Amino acid sequence: MKPVVTAAEMRALDAATIEEIGLPGVVLMETAGRAVAEAAWRERARGAIAVVCGPGNNGGDGFVCARVLRERGADAIVYLVGAVGSVKGDARTHLDALIRAGGVVHEVVALDEHKDAIARAGVIVDALFGTGLARELDGTARAIVEIINESSAWVVAADLPSGLDADTGRALGACVLADVTVTMGALKVGLASAPGFARAGAIEIAEIGIPRRLIDATAVRAGLVEEADVRALIPKPSAMDHKGRRGHVLVVGGAPGKRGAARLASMAAARAGAGLVTLAAPGDGEIVADDVIMTEALRAPHALATIAPGKDAIACGPGLGRDDAARELVDAALATGLPCVLDADALHAIADRPERVTGAAGPVVLTPHPGEAAALLGLTAAEIEADRLTAARALAARFRAIVVLKGARTIVCDGTLADDFCAINPTGGPALATGGTGDVLTGVIAALIAQGLAPSDAARCGVWVHGAAGDRLGESLGRGATAHDLARSIAHAVRAMLH
Repeated sequence: MKPVVTAAEMRALDAATIEEIGLPGVVLMETAGRAVAEAAWRERARGAIAVVCGPGNNGGDGFVCARVLRERGADAIVYLVGAVGSVKGDARTHLDALIRAGGVVHEVVALDEHKDAIARAGVIVDALFGTGLARELDGTARAIVEIINESSAWVVAADLPSGLDADTGRALGACVLADVTVTMGALKVGLASAPGFARAGAIEIAEIGIPRRLIDATAVRAGLVEEADVRALIPKPSAMDHKGRRGHVLVVGGAPGKRGAARLASMAAARAGAGLVTLAAPGDGEIVADDVIMTEALRAPHALATIAPGKDAIACGPGLGRDDAARELVDAALATGLPCVLDADALHAIADRPERVTGAAGPVVLTPHPGEAAALLGLTAAEIEADRLTAARALAARFRAIVVLKGARTIVCDGTLADDFCAINPTGGPALATGGTGDVLTGVIAALIAQGLAPSDAARCGVWVHGAAGDRLGESLGRGATAHDLARSIAHAVRAMLH
């Protein structure tokens, strides 16, 4: 996985590079600024380049960027939010170098004098604030961010879009909306996770001289799942395969009037490669399923104990219902010793009973969306979304389970391990924003477990495949894609990982 660091971890990496490697900070800043200049240079045909700088190290990257662009012949002008005298350290070294080289630097004291020039620029380089920002933007800085966002310029952010919280991805009052972000040394949490990734545009990681061994030696607590990670884990077909060797998924759900959710999970499990799928639904009514899905009627919760033998994984919850019988069915599933993927109504059944999960006879994967996560933690959905990594870790710790916190940039955190590492998934887009897609994910994860993957690996792979299928549908069907389309598309996404 690609390492994803917090602001504190990035500061430690910078300090270690300076102290242990002997690479001065002024050199790191030079390399960083040149990388930003390269991104701006590619868009020079759009017109004049406005480099908007703060007085700190992020501004230092901007000073280097402006100097390099001018050396190449670009019309690059610096707009410094503050006085020249307020710039210190390495940033001052580069500001002085820019001025000596003939660079144009405007001190932005009265914004009205410069706002039109900034707004008319073809390219704007945002070098106002980097990872050190810990307060909401106000005053001149906020006004400039608003001017940048209202302009038609191509926006290049240095390290982070200004106003973005480096550790959560939330906007600090106001936040630049970038077309491309050139981030230094390593990917930041705020860029990799939601909602920050949506403000960063295309992300380029600039190698500024931080040795990979330092990053590897740092106890990084998050990573971005990459395609290679999934390819290495996804179950491979064998010439000796038969349905018994590809695992048997038991889907528990689909109470009368709610059969559709369980059917979606069942079909997704089949499309994800499970050799056999059985849908066990409560009640006495007819259970209608696709011809490839076997069915069982659960007339009493204790009947699950007679159905579970011979199965390899349970997907429990889609359309299960929220009565006492449903709670008993969840308890019965957790008592089987089989790996259980809990979703939807099953999450409601254990919300006030974490001991049912911590005491389960087998591994458990929880797949809440933000609203369900809020109910599990006694928070609001807004609080969950304000810091998704912290929420995922809290869920994993409370239930000592593998947690899949769904939503934009789904997070997987394994609460059965000593650490609280979070895997952030980059696939999946607006095509997944429709009812039933969560039921599909439940079936996919259960199918991968049934085929032999460890539950945590199945969760990471399942989320990737599910998102990739959604991306595929987004390109072909857009907002018209349904969960049924997604279930059918899962097989294509799995196959793509095998080639």
